[in-house]
Amino acid sequence: MHLQEGEQIVKVFHHHITARIIRGAKIVVAGLPFYLVAWFFRMNVNPQQMFWIYFVVTAGITAALMYDSILYYLDRLVITNRRILYIDWNGALSNTEHEAELVDIQDIETNEKGLIAKLKAFDYGDFTLETASTRTTIRFPNAPDPEGIKHFIYHLSLKPHRIRGESLNTTVHDQTRETVGDAATVTRRQ
Repeated sequence: MHLQEGEQIVKVFHHHITARIIRGAKIVVAGLPFYLVAWFFRMNVNPQQMFWIYFVVTAGITAALMYDSILYYLDRLVITNRRILYIDWNGALSNTEHEAELVDIQDIETNEKGLIAKLKAFDYGDFTLETASTRTTIRFPNAPDPEGIKHFIYHLSLKPHRIRGESLNTTVHDQTRETVGDAATVTRRQ
């Protein structure tokens, strides 16, 4: 990911942890039959060999969990002051980057599937963004608070001058307070 001149990262979103835990549970469940097969052959091998068989199965499941966790963490939705980038890791050595300019956004859809995804504590779902000019579609699955991301992007595209956050707002509020204070002083003198 290369930023353009004058471009700043505003926010980065990773996949929701609940979806990651569910994927990890699926990997563990897929590994359980290997333990069962090893248990059936326990009478044909000595205890030391049995230990190594269980060790290899456990190491394989742990390696699969770590590999999946790393790829899951590296996937991210990056929002800058000019565009939105989705970095999708397909494997250990390959990734795909999808990007859309903020001014080109035509439609944003969110989809929350299942009962767990609709609960406030586990708020996650699919986030889909479409552009008009380049026909780009960005689909970010298992996004944390997809409605919040949608509103953040709409707010960012409608009011790009507010990107710097609190420093600009504080100056505006201080000037307003001074003006109100001056008006009150003038009113008291009259």
